[in-house]
Amino acid sequence: MEASSTYIRGTSLGQLLRLISNGKILRYPEEDDSSLYASSLVKSIASQTEGPIDERERQQHRNTLHEQQGTIEDPEPCYRQSNPLRIVCKSNNVEWYGPDDPENPTNWSSVKKLFVTCQLCFLNLVVYMGSSIYSSGELGVMNHFDVSEVVVTLGLTLFVLGYGFGPMLWSPMSGIPKIGRNPIYIWTLAVFVVLQIPIALATNISMILVFRFITGDRLPYPHPGIISAKGQLGFFGSPIFATGGASISDMYMPSNRAYGIAIWGALGVCGPVLGPLVGGFLSESLGWTWTIWSLMCITGFAFVVCFVFLPETSGSSILYHRAQRIRNLTQDKSIRTQVEDSQAEISLMRSIHTSVVEAFSLTFLEPIILFVNLYVALVYGLLYVWFESFDIVFIGVYSFSLGEEGLCFLGILIGGVVVVPLYLWYYHVKIRPEFSKNGDIRPEEFIPPACIGGFAIPICLFWFGWTARESIHWVVPVAGSAFFTFGVVLLFNPVLNYLGATYPQHAASVFGGNAFVRSTFGAAFPLFVRAS
Repeated sequence: MEASSTYIRGTSLGQLLRLISNGKILRYPEEDDSSLYASSLVKSIASQTEGPIDERERQQHRNTLHEQQGTIEDPEPCYRQSNPLRIVCKSNNVEWYGPDDPENPTNWSSVKKLFVTCQLCFLNLVVYMGSSIYSSGELGVMNHFDVSEVVVTLGLTLFVLGYGFGPMLWSPMSGIPKIGRNPIYIWTLAVFVVLQIPIALATNISMILVFRFITGDRLPYPHPGIISAKGQLGFFGSPIFATGGASISDMYMPSNRAYGIAIWGALGVCGPVLGPLVGGFLSESLGWTWTIWSLMCITGFAFVVCFVFLPETSGSSILYHRAQRIRNLTQDKSIRTQVEDSQAEISLMRSIHTSVVEAFSLTFLEPIILFVNLYVALVYGLLYVWFESFDIVFIGVYSFSLGEEGLCFLGILIGGVVVVPLYLWYYHVKIRPEFSKNGDIRPEEFIPPACIGGFAIPICLFWFGWTARESIHWVVPVAGSAFFTFGVVLLFNPVLNYLGATYPQHAASVFGGNAFVRSTFGAAFPLFVRAS
């Protein structure tokens, strides 16, 4: 891994230490070597003649620079140097210090990329695991506050809606250079952890519902108790689900992104599987409040890890802060990044507004995105209906305790252990060779595995439904539940890769819209299931 001081510099802890020391520790290269940014702010091309440069010649050389480098030079002074013979033009655009700039996330070492990816996967795991730990105590909540099943189900619907609206705000904001990915992860997670306290100490059901909407954890694969947990990765818990894929995309070349996204998504399956193994027994022995305290401890540990070790991954945000440092060093306010140039007259609030509007417009006005999201949302809704039967089958039919019921989710975990390596092998053999040398690929190349995943879902539902009876051993429906993971991995990974490849510049907004549509279906389906 890179030198520890260099690595820590890009994390939230590193930025805090720089702020406290007024930039005297964990210094950036350009703060010690002015030649780095000085050379990057000068563009040059060969010249065959000497003498003064007229406006026509200056414009001709700017056009040449534009063709060669893809940038449009501002009308800054140009002059001719005789040794060596060339024309140089001052530029105010801050760029990478060459193709091997170590600050560029795509140039990070493999070890650093792997370490950052593991943190994103760990955060995904613990947030989802924490949500299922809580769901194990929902029967205790209902009994403690003497509320009806319908009231709690309506509250769970609010939690899912909170999850859906969260990514529509946080994901687009993470793409704004002034903000970046890290503040979204760190500070929303901090609020998430702190607000678990009023949930555990709640004196009435309304208090729980309000704070669960704000902080709640949405489960894609909930642990159903008597009050089937529809999950809640709500408003402040949702950034990792929608933005994690964008962070992985920041670091890896297009042909390698699917590996990290597949593993990151698979841990979203494993989290809710591990949660009930702990939460069910905690709830039975210590009461429902201990599921909340456990959630606070687990996500609190994740917050500390990410605060200390998770660096900023957004290249545009890294360049933005580099430009800020160079402006402070040179006192030249005209120095900007290209993104700043294009948004010079736009305020931060205007940028946030534009990004959020873009997320909604892409979700509902782009036919490809809308229909793909609707299909995935329908699958999500069907899965929520299916999970309603877990308490009926394993508690009502097989007379399991709440803790023992959590063990039944091992079938889903085993399915993930089997299907993820198979998917990665298929990707390596069939899809990765389709990438061109410049990293382009037809988005449709990702889709074939989804055709198999589409069959795995009904196989899971029929297998589980037909075998869940006293005359058949409980291990049979548990084995059938493994096909659920096959369906989710083989459906969601191709879909997310397809959307990301189709709209690479708007990945965070597109993923946020996908989460919003899915959460809407997940919120609606429990209502009519309970009514039936």
